[in-house]
Amino acid sequence: MTGLRDVQKSRDYRKLAINKVGVKDVSYPIVVMDKHNAFQHTVARVNMYVDLPHHFKGTHMSRFVEILNAHRKDMALDKMETTLQKIKDRLGASRAHLEMEFPYFIEKRAPVSGAASLMEYDCRFIASLSEEFDFVLEIRVPVTSLCPCSKELSRFGAHNQRGVITAQVRYRDFVWIEDLVAVIEECGSSPVYSLLKREDEKHVTEMAFENPRFVEDMVREAALRLQKMNNVTWFSVSAENFESIHNHSAYASIEMDKRQSPAGPESVDKPVEKRPRCG
Repeated sequence: MTGLRDVQKSRDYRKLAINKVGVKDVSYPIVVMDKHNAFQHTVARVNMYVDLPHHFKGTHMSRFVEILNAHRKDMALDKMETTLQKIKDRLGASRAHLEMEFPYFIEKRAPVSGAASLMEYDCRFIASLSEEFDFVLEIRVPVTSLCPCSKELSRFGAHNQRGVITAQVRYRDFVWIEDLVAVIEECGSSPVYSLLKREDEKHVTEMAFENPRFVEDMVREAALRLQKMNNVTWFSVSAENFESIHNHSAYASIEMDKRQSPAGPESVDKPVEKRPRCG
C-alpha cells in the first residue's frame, strides 16, 4: 500500500487555509466523573477537527478515528488535553478541537413523596489545544417557567411551559456537573422531574405559580449565581421557553468574562424590576 499516492498531501493552489476540518457526529462510549458514584459510563456524539494550512488539499480523516479508537479506554475529561495533543501530532496541525455531547443521569427525588428516579441532562465538553488548552463545560437544564404577565392579567391561573437553561462555563479547578445543575435549576419557576406522585405534582404546580419568571428573569438569576462561584472564570447562559400559547419560543442570554469584568455588568448588578408584560 506504500506505493499509493497520498492525495490529501498534494498541493492546493487556492491559497485558502481551513479553520476546522475533521469528522463529526461519531458515536462513542466515554467515561464521565460522577460526584456520587465515582464514574458514569455514557455514549457521546464526538466531533474532532484540526486546522489545515492553505497548501494542503485535505486532511487524513481516518486518523481521527484511529486516535479515538486508540484512546477508547481514556476518553474522559482528564485525558482530553492528551488526546488533543495526539491529534495535533498525528495530523501535523497547529490547533486541534474535540467536542463530546452526551446524556448524563442524576438520581433525583420528588419534592414531597421522595420517590427516586433518574433525570437526564444533556451535557457537552468543548475543548481545543493550540499553544494552550481551553475547555468549556456545557449543561442543558430543563425547567418549568410560569409567565408573570399571564398571572397578573388573568382572573385565575397562568400559562406555563417547559423551558431549558443552557450554561457554559470555564473554571480554574474542577466543577462537578451535579453542582452546576443544582445552581441552574434554582433559576426557573420550578424544577422538572422524571417521576412525580400526586402530592409532588401539587407541590411543583403551586411552587411555579408562586415563583413566576420570564426568560429575562431566569438568565439574570443564573448570571447572579454564576458570578458568585469563585471557581468560574467565564460563563455564557441562555434561557429558552417553548411557549404554550405562542407559536414561537422566548429567548434571552448573558455572557460574562469575570477576569475582565470582576464586578459584572451594570445590568446584572441592578435588581430586576418585575412588571406585567406580554410577549
